[in-house]
Amino acid sequence: MQEKEVPELPGEAGSCWVATVPPTDFPVLREAIRAETVVVGGGIVGLTTALRLCEDGRSVVLLEGLSVGRQVTGRSTAKITTQHRLIYRDLIDMRGEEMARLYAEANRDGCDLIDRWVVSYGIECDFEHRDAYVYTRDAALRPRIEAEATAARSLGLTAEMVDRAPLPFDTAAALRFPHQAQFNPAAYLSGLARTFIAHGGRVFENSRARMIEEGNRWRVKTDAGEVEAENLVVATNMTVKSPVGMANRTQPRSHIAMAFRIEDEKLIDGMFISAEDPGHSLRTGRDAGGPLLVVLGPRFDTGHEGDVATRFLELEQWVRSNLPAGDVVWRWCNEDYDTPDRVPYVGEPDPEKSPGFYIATGFNAWGISNGTAAGAMIADLICGRDSLLKALYDPTRPYPSDFHRSGKSQSIVATVADIAAGHGGVLVRGEEKIAVWKDGAGELHAFSAACTHKGCTLTWNNADRTWDCPCHGSVFAPDGSVIHGPARDPLRPASL
Repeated sequence: MQEKEVPELPGEAGSCWVATVPPTDFPVLREAIRAETVVVGGGIVGLTTALRLCEDGRSVVLLEGLSVGRQVTGRSTAKITTQHRLIYRDLIDMRGEEMARLYAEANRDGCDLIDRWVVSYGIECDFEHRDAYVYTRDAALRPRIEAEATAARSLGLTAEMVDRAPLPFDTAAALRFPHQAQFNPAAYLSGLARTFIAHGGRVFENSRARMIEEGNRWRVKTDAGEVEAENLVVATNMTVKSPVGMANRTQPRSHIAMAFRIEDEKLIDGMFISAEDPGHSLRTGRDAGGPLLVVLGPRFDTGHEGDVATRFLELEQWVRSNLPAGDVVWRWCNEDYDTPDRVPYVGEPDPEKSPGFYIATGFNAWGISNGTAAGAMIADLICGRDSLLKALYDPTRPYPSDFHRSGKSQSIVATVADIAAGHGGVLVRGEEKIAVWKDGAGELHAFSAACTHKGCTLTWNNADRTWDCPCHGSVFAPDGSVIHGPARDPLRPASL
């Protein structure tokens, strides 16, 4: 049987933000230590929480399973903005005006905190103020944009309608939020980590939390060490452990991003996202080679797509049909989790039975401002300061039981001959499903295709070359190691 063809993709695999930041070299945890608080996860929530606590003189240890700032936050579009597509009219309708106002204020405070830290701590991260736009090419959507402008202004935000967005293609209307910002998120988090250490914090990389135990104190065990603490903050995008289940309250979703070389970094003047679906998000940035146009493609449920590579080719075609972009330089996938009401889950899920246990998840692709607000709120609660945001972000608030959509593997193959070199597929042997990766030399590597979180059968991502879980969003490398939770354990080896 002929091998299944996989499209050739342009550009280099990887985030343009991560590629421009020197690698971090924090140590691996190899001993048993203690702290007042242990934070699991070195993204924007974890580092914001950790630094805020250190600013209050608290003892904090941060554990990162891979490298600080190079996972979800380091693969985002990194817009620092209170404009979250068309959200405020919906929030008023779903949660009421008071909660919508809290959401606006929380995200404004999150944006302000980033701005303040960049300046006060001298963090070099290509921070730039830019206006943010939601645009439409469909005149029928103008009333929705007008309603969003009215809603945003009623909540204290500055928002204005404009007849067209400053883009190289025609638009029917746009909503403008002035004086927002953008940055390199990997550089920002690297700067936060250094600042955290300067304040007395301790960071350990390649120290994945394998086990979390509760006793007189929380105990987090890694492969080579452990941390005991009074407070535990699980800031791993999707929680790897929680006293209240989060998996069915959220929906994992992915999107693809591409960075194109451009001659003028002012090719587009601002940050942009479309009001209609399929959605596109645009901003400029830069790497070592010069200015870039960064474009995000439409979302899709993680593990539900059998041909992610073709999505990249479609996105490139869309860009070339609408913008004067040069060569593709970088391409990557990223993942986030949606919630029914578009508001994250943050706080203590069960303060009576599991006091001192904090989570943060479900950022709906707006984790830069929300994640910063979430980290600041968690730090306030640990320090004994109450927060109005507890009600907004309440992780135990009601949710519709049919919100979560599980899926099946999209990578079932009949034989290994159907698997192209460098790619993977799932073989079915009776009741057993085997994830087979064929490396570049044609050698086969076999693992159980059951996700180590809850056993769902994995899908091969033929663009990022990962094993993706279609149920709860865990992501594994070709060799079976964990890239993204909620799974904590690698895939189990299997025999062919």
